[in-house]
Order: sequence, then structure tokens, then C-alpha cells
Amino acid sequence: MVLSPEYPVDEDPIDSHDTPLINSTESLFPDQNTSNSVFLTNLNDFTNWSRLSSLWPLLYGTSCCFIEFASLIGSRFDFDRYGLVPRSSPRQADLIITAGTITMKMAPSLVRLYEQMPEPKYVIAMGACTITGGMFSTDSYSTVRGVDKLIPVDIYLPGCPPKPEAIIDAVIKLREKVGQETHKSHQTRNKYFSLNHQLYIHTGGYDQQIANQSPNSLLNRLPKESGRFGDILLDGEESISKPSE
Repeated sequence: MVLSPEYPVDEDPIDSHDTPLINSTESLFPDQNTSNSVFLTNLNDFTNWSRLSSLWPLLYGTSCCFIEFASLIGSRFDFDRYGLVPRSSPRQADLIITAGTITMKMAPSLVRLYEQMPEPKYVIAMGACTITGGMFSTDSYSTVRGVDKLIPVDIYLPGCPPKPEAIIDAVIKLREKVGQETHKSHQTRNKYFSLNHQLYIHTGGYDQQIANQSPNSLLNRLPKESGRFGDILLDGEESISKPSE
């Protein structure tokens, strides 16, 4: 592979090999004017360079923060210049960007999408609601307090919502992390939650037996309560009786 290291004039080319050039996010172009135009690398560095230059994100938005992608994809910010191509299928994506509140009912869907992504895969948690639960983290019974309790997170992006410039900065930091990875770090990481736990959302199917019974049969099981105006039955009729003193 012929690439141009483009050494400075006052710097020794031998000393420049201390810092890896392929792992950086700088562009490399062949240069015939350079005397030493042969760059030695390995397969690990070359694959990292190709991965950081072609991240394909799966945009997983559930609420407010996701609206920032409308301006991010536009021509003013143009995040396609970093090689990001949004995909609609998790099997074609290696990056998932979670934006918005994650509820208990959406948690199994998020984990299922993450496990369908091929390795190596990365996660960016975008927004306060995704990272900690946000304003719903104190008294909400249906909100997950942080997406990192479900899947491992690589980059945390706080904000309510984060600006498009902050999203680009998070992508740049992720590119730097990808460029420094090794083959050992590509192994499957431990997850806090897995589909093997068999988390199911019950929708009331366990009440079918009670729902099929008539109200009169249920009335015999329940004790009668005397009110001020008499006993109230389930079938809508009222038995008028003298109030108890």
C-alpha cells in the first residue's frame, strides 16, 4: 500500500513512526513527490481506518432529542462527510444512536435491535433522558434510568437536547476510539440485559378467565358493603335498605 506520510522538513522520518498515522482521522493521499512513499501497516490498523471512515448508524429516536437529526442531516452540518450513512435495518448498521426516553415497554425492542447488529458495534447515548432518565428519573414508574442498564454505551452525549455540533463532536470522539481498537477489544462485551432473561410485557391476558365470567358469579365471591343509600350490585341494580345506624 503506497501512502504519503508527509513528514515535515525539519523532522526525521524515523522518529515519526512513534505515533500511528493510520489510526488518526487525518486523510491520507498518495504523493509522488515524497521520497519515502511506502508506508508499512498491519491488517488491524487498516480495518480500523476503514471502519471509522464508514460508520453506518441506526437512528433510534423515541422523543424530543431525535428532532436534532433533521438539521444534522441537512446541508449546513452535513454529517455524511464523516462517512455516516443512516440505515433502517440493524443488520446493516454498526452504530446505534439512542435519543429520547426509554420506557419499560421499549426496552425489549431496543435490546433486540442491538443484538441483531453485527460485531463490532457501538452505541451513542444522546440526551439526558437516555443517559439518566432526565426529568422522568425521580417519580416515573415506566422509565428506564439510563440506557446503559440495557446495553453497553461507548459515548455519552448530555444535553436537553444536544446541539448538532455536539453530535458531530461525539461522532469524532467515537472515530478516535475506533481508530485505537485492537482485535481483542472486538470481542463480545458483557451486557446488563439480554433477551435470554425472557422479559415479556403482559397485556392483560391473565384476566381472561375472570372477564369471561358473569357479574352475578363474581358477586357471590365478594362481600357486600353497606353504604348510606343501600347495597350496590354489579349488575347495576340497587337494593334499597335502611342505612345502618
